[in-house]
Amino acid sequence: MQIILLDKVVNLGNLGEVVRVKDGYARNFLIPSGRARRATATAKLEFEAKRAELEKAAAAKLAESQTVGEKLAGTTCKLTQKAGVDGRLFGSVTNADIAEELTKSGFKVTKAQVRMPNGPIKVVGDSTVSIALHTDVLVEITVSVYGETA
Repeated sequence: MQIILLDKVVNLGNLGEVVRVKDGYARNFLIPSGRARRATATAKLEFEAKRAELEKAAAAKLAESQTVGEKLAGTTCKLTQKAGVDGRLFGSVTNADIAEELTKSGFKVTKAQVRMPNGPIKVVGDSTVSIALHTDVLVEITVSVYGETA
């Protein structure tokens, strides 16, 4: 299926590009989330009419993400979990836990934006985690996990 991208999509293209993707990806994800539209003749004409408006909105969203990224960069997120004597956690610290803690700190972060390269954190100590605020804005933060003995 050919679609027009209404937003920058990682590994797919930029705003305004006409790309071919699998039907299910377009119907189930891109079109319902508002990131794309079917590439019909009328849709192309409508897109060209609204192109400047969409580019302005995308630039504003990028600027806002960069501002939040500058505040968030270098931040340390502190979490306490139950742990054994050897420093291993009973359970793990996931992206949802980190997103919840950052939201409490005043940052609007969803769990989908938290990127954990080594999977969930299962030991006490400091770990580096990436926060993807925008497709072009990736911020590194430190997550400090403290052990709480039962």
